[in-house]
Amino acid sequence: MKNITSVLLISALAFNYSCTTMKKADTQQEILIPAALASNPFMKKSKLQYEAPEFDKIKNEHFKPAFDFGLKQHDSQILGIADNPDAPTFENTIVALEKSGEILKRAVIVFSNLTSANTNPTLQALDEEYAPIFAAHSDKMYLNENLYKRIKAISENGLDAESKKLLQYYKQNFEIAGANLSSADKEKLKQINQELASLSTQYSNKLLEARKQGGVFFTDAKELDGLSADDIAAAASDAKNAGKPGQYLLALQNTTQQPLLQSLKNRATREKLFKASWLRAEKGDGNDTRETIEKLANLRLKKAQVLGKKSFADWKLQDQMAKTPEAATKLMNQIATPAVETARREAKDIQDLIDQQKGGFKVEPWDWNFYAEQVRKAKFDLDESEIKPYFEITTVLEKGVFFAAEKFYGLTFKKRTDLPVYHPDVVTYEVFDHDGKSIAIYYLDFYTRDSKNGGAWMSNFVEQSYLLGTKPVIVNCYNYQKPAPGKPSLISYDDVTTIFHEFGHSIHGMFASQKYPSLSGTNVPRDFVEFPSQINEHWALDPVVLKNYALHYQTKQPIPQALVDKIKKAATFNQGYMTTELVSAAELDMDWHTVTNESELIPVLDFEKQSLAKHGFTLATVPPRYHTPYFAHIWGGGYSAGYYAYLWSETLDNDAWEWISKNGGLTRENGDRFRKYILSVGNSVDLNQAFRDFTGHDPDIKPLLRNRGFIK
Repeated sequence: MKNITSVLLISALAFNYSCTTMKKADTQQEILIPAALASNPFMKKSKLQYEAPEFDKIKNEHFKPAFDFGLKQHDSQILGIADNPDAPTFENTIVALEKSGEILKRAVIVFSNLTSANTNPTLQALDEEYAPIFAAHSDKMYLNENLYKRIKAISENGLDAESKKLLQYYKQNFEIAGANLSSADKEKLKQINQELASLSTQYSNKLLEARKQGGVFFTDAKELDGLSADDIAAAASDAKNAGKPGQYLLALQNTTQQPLLQSLKNRATREKLFKASWLRAEKGDGNDTRETIEKLANLRLKKAQVLGKKSFADWKLQDQMAKTPEAATKLMNQIATPAVETARREAKDIQDLIDQQKGGFKVEPWDWNFYAEQVRKAKFDLDESEIKPYFEITTVLEKGVFFAAEKFYGLTFKKRTDLPVYHPDVVTYEVFDHDGKSIAIYYLDFYTRDSKNGGAWMSNFVEQSYLLGTKPVIVNCYNYQKPAPGKPSLISYDDVTTIFHEFGHSIHGMFASQKYPSLSGTNVPRDFVEFPSQINEHWALDPVVLKNYALHYQTKQPIPQALVDKIKKAATFNQGYMTTELVSAAELDMDWHTVTNESELIPVLDFEKQSLAKHGFTLATVPPRYHTPYFAHIWGGGYSAGYYAYLWSETLDNDAWEWISKNGGLTRENGDRFRKYILSVGNSVDLNQAFRDFTGHDPDIKPLLRNRGFIK
């Protein structure tokens, strides 16, 4: 996942880098940094390589004064651009906007990453305090009539292709944000945007606490039968850290299903863990998110109506590849039907196994992964416990993910221990291009903790820009269970693909090659941003790559070919289930955001039930990947009306992967081609044309259906 939360915050503020002082037109004074702020690390560029954040100097107390001064400075800069008496030009308007707001961006980008990856009560309080302030600041720019007039007055004549694209980008963003509204409607919109910002932040804080409080404690290790000794030791360590020594804590991950469910033999334990996950944010306590969600959905509808659209999705998809909710829904429906049909067959296989074992019960959601693992073992003689010893997390990263990047793109990586980090678990690498030149700094944060949001994501600390002379500084965050001290961190094959996936986002950012930061790297439509990450997953099973990283953590021997063959044969196993949980969540998201009348916004749980039934997701054993109360992507993560993007991008991914496979696979030539047409263009070109340039044709859904085993 690309961390759209921080991207939205930063792009909404519509600033990038600038000088620390700027004149407002000809008559306005410079905004000087007061002496009291001289020691604040956000007041000047970091002296670290590529302006990487100085985490050893950054303290909680630095954010508020940096926000306040940065807002004041940026207001001055924006007014100076809008009220400039000189005729509007691309340089004095658009480029000036690209350069504005250095201090504010520097503070916000670190803050948004910390509130996602290592928050605390002070940061959470600041988040809630400043969310509406930042929203108001954004509106102050986007709804500035003089500024919009200047942008509209600029001609595209004589501009190079990227500059022309940037001008179009600004015009579209201003119009989408409401620049054409009447004064009265602008005031309505400002109020709505501030309320939405506050509610979204409140939702994220509630959900973080709900996940933390939702973990399940057990008093008897027998209840954890089926888990490895290391898993049990980690659960004991987590319970001790939570103040309950002698017990065992199974913490919750972001999704509905929990990874440990496939191993737990005790059905009552499975049920307890599943229900803790499902009900985490609907307990009627201070962390219950349902009322907040209902307010968010209502306000998003009102926002769309003020902006002249019939639904929030109609407004939100204007600048995406899909363009309309109808196009996105059409794609989802093409995938949903075969997915549900396949899931029903998979459910029958599971029920047959339960009956053969004389279980005496009908399969429930908490049973699926446990028995699916047994079905997989029976059908393919493949046991997850056989696989995990070959997937030690650092080996997967360095000998798998990095190795594939070296073979395909010529990249190399050097571990850095001299750069400060925001948490002791974080590790850092410097990235070098095929010619040996340094191109990026890369942070990794593998392990779950109470201060971190669930899921996995990529963010920038610094974005690439030739205009600003900056290179990318990138972070990947995950939520893997930290092993007990002295034990290896062994992960599942699904976890392996997640590491490849998130690195795909990172490499998209590393290969950015744009003049303007607003168009750089991963600053692309949501339904394109997952394409580079999803295609990178395919390298996990490439024979050359797999043999290099799938090494037994004790013997260091490569994974046996017989086991590799089993993994490949089982590649389409359980795809009905996995696709159904994904597409049902995507359809649910779209239904929440295609509401056209307030009367359709019934209570959260009723709305979800109605939505799933409408689309044929009536198989109770296959719940959506995210239940509405903890669907963080759409209520707090920027993917509202956009969760379909994973399926849209997967269509691009599988089609492009077929091209790569048919043209030699893991070769530098293919890597250079993919870099040229896809990874290095950012949002500076027509991305539909970029895909055609790479593959030679328009996207085709059939490769996706073949890859998931739905068609031959």
